[in-house]
Amino acid sequence: MPRIHRIVVPIDFSDYSKEAFRYAIEFAQTFNASIVLVYVVEPVVYPSDFSFGQIALPSMDQELRDHSLEQLQKMIQNDVPEGISASGAVRSGKPFVEIIKLSKEIEADLIIIATHGHSGIEHVLFGSTAEKVVRKAPCPVLSIRSSDRTFVMP
Repeated sequence: MPRIHRIVVPIDFSDYSKEAFRYAIEFAQTFNASIVLVYVVEPVVYPSDFSFGQIALPSMDQELRDHSLEQLQKMIQNDVPEGISASGAVRSGKPFVEIIKLSKEIEADLIIIATHGHSGIEHVLFGSTAEKVVRKAPCPVLSIRSSDRTFVMP
């Protein structure tokens, strides 16, 4: 039987990521593992004008970080059954980079991540965070795609 102690679940508060969270709860119960939910804030940068380049707005980033952490805490409080250890983390940067960094830092045994199913030009332009995590993760990754077929009940 595999040993799974720590599960990382990237959350963007979409229905897709909430489905991945439900899978993580089932895995945590089965393997007596802890869950770390992670939300990544991409720094907000606005162009000022042609002479000064771009300007970052740290106050807006901090507000977004604070709000995101509150939302993660609510998810943990409302949705994690008693007996499962869960925590939330908010990071700033490129989502796939921060998910991988956190997974290495806490020595995660599994990442459970949602895929949004982008295709065509949207995939070419934006890429896939899940795809990048799968390729570079320090541990196994379970990618969850929304479908009619699932083994976790809503």
